Amino acid sequence: MKVWAIANQKGGVGKTTTAISLAGVMHNRGYRVLLIDLDPHGSLSSYLKLDPDDTEPSVYDLFYKTADVRSVVRQSEFEHISFLPASTALATLDRRLGTKDGMGLVIKKTLTQLQHYFDYVLIDCPPMLGLLMVNALAACDRLLIPVQTEFLALKGLERMLQTIRMIQKARKQAINYMIVPTFYDKRLKASNETLDTLRNSYADCIWDGYIPIDTLFRDSSRQGKPLSIMRPSCRGSRAYSHLLDHLEDKEADLSYQEMEQESNEA
Repeated sequence: MKVWAIANQKGGVGKTTTAISLAGVMHNRGYRVLLIDLDPHGSLSSYLKLDPDDTEPSVYDLFYKTADVRSVVRQSEFEHISFLPASTALATLDRRLGTKDGMGLVIKKTLTQLQHYFDYVLIDCPPMLGLLMVNALAACDRLLIPVQTEFLALKGLERMLQTIRMIQKARKQAINYMIVPTFYDKRLKASNETLDTLRNSYADCIWDGYIPIDTLFRDSSRQGKPLSIMRPSCRGSRAYSHLLDHLEDKEADLSYQEMEQESNEA
């Protein structure tokens, strides 16, 4: 089971769209996918037709151990996509539990109970550093950082990279991360210049593709269906399909390197 977190300390960069679109591509390929909504705003839960203001049990209950994880998992209307819904009460966790020992590993420990049920887990994170993002970064094998191709997004990216360095130091283990350019509009000078800046400044950790502007993303959100399921041949869906291809190649390379290392150690 691969666990990927999707995070950026700036809102509106396409985190939820990336989570739901990748899940749709995975669904089309027959993978069993679990989506986890860790954002108190509950955009992912709302996308999947649950109201975060009136959802019980939810991820919130996992932190208080008032519900078994299997009772929190919901089945979406799509055969291979399940999800752990958010609750707006998640916004209170930092104040109530932020200083309590072990709270940064709740999601990681929870996922050990589900490792035989899913091929992929995608975690949609809140746009701020706190207990929820720390949980996502502690649990994930890989971090995806959607970055809108406009200049203000570059500052949000730098804050996110600072957070990664801090978390890596604390957990004494590297976080595999990749920058995913989003909202790219080839007609706009600012969009082209920002994409060039990202590629020049972060050449070692950026996907060589991009997610284009596509008004169909808005339509799919309104209908509560991943665009990659609703319209798999449109340009937005094709972009996420290419992204998953790239990520699967990365995972295959990583697995090969780990096998080589184990062989050398033996």
